Amino acid sequence: MTRNGMVLLAALIATTAGCGDSNEGAEAPTPVASEAAAVAESTPEAKPTPPPHAALFGVLPEVAEAEHNPITDAKVDLGRMLYYEPRLSKNHDISCNSCHQLDNFGVDSEPTSPGHKGQLGGRNSPTVLNAALHVAQFWDGREPHVEAQAKGPVLNPVEMAMSGPDAVVATLKSIPGYVDGFAKAFPGEDPVTYDNMAAAIGAFERKLLTPSPFDAYLGGDVAALNDAQRAGLETFVATGCTACHSGVAVGGAMYQKLGLVEAWPNITDKGRSEVTGNAAEEYFFKVPSLRNIAKTGPYFHDGKTAELTVAVKMMAKHQLGKELADDEVASIVSFLDSLTGTVDAKYAAKPELPPSSDTTPKPDPT
Repeated sequence: MTRNGMVLLAALIATTAGCGDSNEGAEAPTPVASEAAAVAESTPEAKPTPPPHAALFGVLPEVAEAEHNPITDAKVDLGRMLYYEPRLSKNHDISCNSCHQLDNFGVDSEPTSPGHKGQLGGRNSPTVLNAALHVAQFWDGREPHVEAQAKGPVLNPVEMAMSGPDAVVATLKSIPGYVDGFAKAFPGEDPVTYDNMAAAIGAFERKLLTPSPFDAYLGGDVAALNDAQRAGLETFVATGCTACHSGVAVGGAMYQKLGLVEAWPNITDKGRSEVTGNAAEEYFFKVPSLRNIAKTGPYFHDGKTAELTVAVKMMAKHQLGKELADDEVASIVSFLDSLTGTVDAKYAAKPELPPSSDTTPKPDPT
């Protein structure tokens, strides 16, 4: 067979292997992926062929754009400062980054996060990385996007505990560097507003996306994943995980009942029904993204599950009614490791914050 014929045959086999919705009983096409990689290496002029299952996930964008909040450099620069700004909290000791640490994959690695006066929140703080891709924000989906989400913790008495939007605006207007920053980001008569604060933070967060080896694989670089990771992807798909964890964020696109097939143990948080008032949505939560999941434990809304292997077993049992063997769990975890990505370190680094003035409110520990 000619070299071009080999390329065509490999592409045809790869495409056929990804067809259909069957999850069980299918032969794992990992050897096909290996053969496709070998052919691609021997024919460097060939265009990359999307691997099996690529259509389930899509292409990670460089920016999570939003029509309601056009991104500008001035807005992003302001948002970066506000993200790290502890003076947005009553006692000047908590910022967005306190619970969503950008040097720790966007989490604080705690079951639930400490806030004002050390109070603990009721739910695990999810990663901010890639969050702008999600269908909604918070575990219960009570806010539609990252801009709306940014308003909540600042006024929450358990979190940053500011008394209201006016107190936040007064603080920002007392800091000359922020007055200048808002004027550049939001040209107008009175740019320092609570809504603009949230818009700036949201603009910054919309570029906190983390391309990973899995994205290179989806782009046609089959060798970006090792054999164990490619086999893990097949196990992940065959098990049925993609019923909820698909799309560009590998999740984050829908709500699902926790304990769909078998009741979740010791659950008291009723999830989305507390927002909607709909009893049919009891124990429904936003499906989390699996991007960087190997680095963002502990897991689930309550943060009570420390080990990813345990989380995978629980998901299979309670959501799909399947008891996975240890080797199946290990295979899926191998794939999940390939979802660990990077955010530009310079982009995410803490900037120098503008100094307070004589009129800036003092820290208040009460």
